[in-house]
Amino acid sequence: MNIVLLGIIFYILLQLLLGYIVSRTIRTETDYLLAGRSLGYGLATFSIFATWFGAESCIGTAGAAYSEGIAGVTADPFGYGICLFFMGVLFAVPLWKMKLTTIADFFRLRFSPQAERMTAILMVPTSLFWAAAQIRAFGQVLSASSDLSVTLAVTIAAAIVVTYTVFGGLLADAMTDVVQGIVLIAGLVVLLPIVVGDLGGISSALATISPDQLSLRPQGEWTPSHVLRITDAWAIPICGSIIAQELVSRVIASRSPMVARRSSLIASSMYVLIGLIPLGVGLLGRHLVPDLEHPEQILPMVAQRHLSTLLYVVFAGALVSAILSTVDSALLAASGLFSHNVLIPLRPMMSEERKVRIARWGVALSGTLAYVLALFAEGVYDLVKDASSFGSAGIFIVFILGFFTRFGGAKSGVSALVTGAVVWLAGHYLLDLEGSYVLALTSSLVAYVGGALFEKQGTSATAASDAEARS
Repeated sequence: MNIVLLGIIFYILLQLLLGYIVSRTIRTETDYLLAGRSLGYGLATFSIFATWFGAESCIGTAGAAYSEGIAGVTADPFGYGICLFFMGVLFAVPLWKMKLTTIADFFRLRFSPQAERMTAILMVPTSLFWAAAQIRAFGQVLSASSDLSVTLAVTIAAAIVVTYTVFGGLLADAMTDVVQGIVLIAGLVVLLPIVVGDLGGISSALATISPDQLSLRPQGEWTPSHVLRITDAWAIPICGSIIAQELVSRVIASRSPMVARRSSLIASSMYVLIGLIPLGVGLLGRHLVPDLEHPEQILPMVAQRHLSTLLYVVFAGALVSAILSTVDSALLAASGLFSHNVLIPLRPMMSEERKVRIARWGVALSGTLAYVLALFAEGVYDLVKDASSFGSAGIFIVFILGFFTRFGGAKSGVSALVTGAVVWLAGHYLLDLEGSYVLALTSSLVAYVGGALFEKQGTSATAASDAEARS
């Protein structure tokens, strides 16, 4: 057994122990899903940052920068950084004051229980795709660090993450996020200066980056297809993630509205700054490892070539941190949405102990489904891409219009949710359209406005009929 694998095993055992210790303090559904609304600046900030900074933030960003330069890098770190910034500036304080348990609660309060259930059902697959991507990436790290097959490594990865998430809920998740965030930052901060030093310093390193890598314009002919693809690439992380349960849960679990706002803004800055490191390694990687067949291998390959064994253990821990901090949040989000917004309303007088038990079983079931997806998916990138866009177009439109206006009601909300999901699924999977997410956003907006006008007309007609009857 090599030292890298030993380091990963030790790190994982620490996460399991922490999850077990925290599990002994959980008494209510709020304790389990929202850490008793007790997160301070440290826990909230690192949890928001670490939850969002997943495998694609490291491996995917470096690979995109290697193959396409800065023009190929949108979602990470810039798109998700903007998402966290908007959360802090616009939504964190109002959402905290609503005392929600999940984001789907907002749709019940503003629209209807039907809109709540539909939102929860649409968001559960998103979290499962996200969790599956991270589990698959974790399995690949374990496989690369040992003689384990990818299938066995993915199985072990799923079992580990499900176990400590089932035990500890959001508080264990947030506490492990602090450890994971620190290890992640340390691993990436160690790597870049060593690579730059090996290239002869900052000036020499920058000289290896060609001008075409720094161009914001995509390579090739500028066509409407390019425009749609770029617009989609920016819309998916911003619109598709700002209403994600993984993010909203950290905001509403903070101990005060100011903690919620400031933690989101600090996490946004951290996300962009730390995200620039994999981007930089990807840009330098074209000189270090030219003609790489699989660009997403560039970050671990550069680390293996330039770091000592001990530092590579730290780096491997950083990758594991990025993965674990995202997958546990995704499993908890899927369970919380389904248990709190779909199952528990069927029996509203349920005891708190039973609610916690259902939520824990939900995590186990979500982990099992994510594991199956991870085994049969073609790759991490496709899972992550689908995770941010599945069903979220309609949810974003309904949330924004419902949050900022009183225009529209239950029928307009439900029609926009259905339209967004159907249009995206058809455009993405059946027709393979460029810009399917933007098309889904537009269609949802039209459906919402049309439904709201129809509702308004119906209300006016009813009022006129009542007035005529009274007279």
